[in-house]
Amino acid sequence: MSTMNTGGNDPIRAYIVNEFLAGEDAEDLTDDFDLIESTVVNSLGLVRLISWISDTYSIPVDDIPLEPAAYRTLADIRSFVSQAAPAAAAAS
Repeated sequence: MSTMNTGGNDPIRAYIVNEFLAGEDAEDLTDDFDLIESTVVNSLGLVRLISWISDTYSIPVDDIPLEPAAYRTLADIRSFVSQAAPAAAAAS
């Protein structure tokens, strides 16, 4: 069980709750909750999520994987961002 960036200090979780679960109970949104299979994030939502990740973490869109599997869970998204964001910062 991951405790990385949980609660109110997790911008990725906050974005998903605000954009895709507004007004709904987000209690079940754990690090391993399947965002794709549950249809919390659909194909249009995936485009919005990728754009937000690119803008928020200064990762060039060309460096962001477009396959839905990369965004299946909060843990998957955090893992990608933690690897790609330092690389994007180093390339600037």
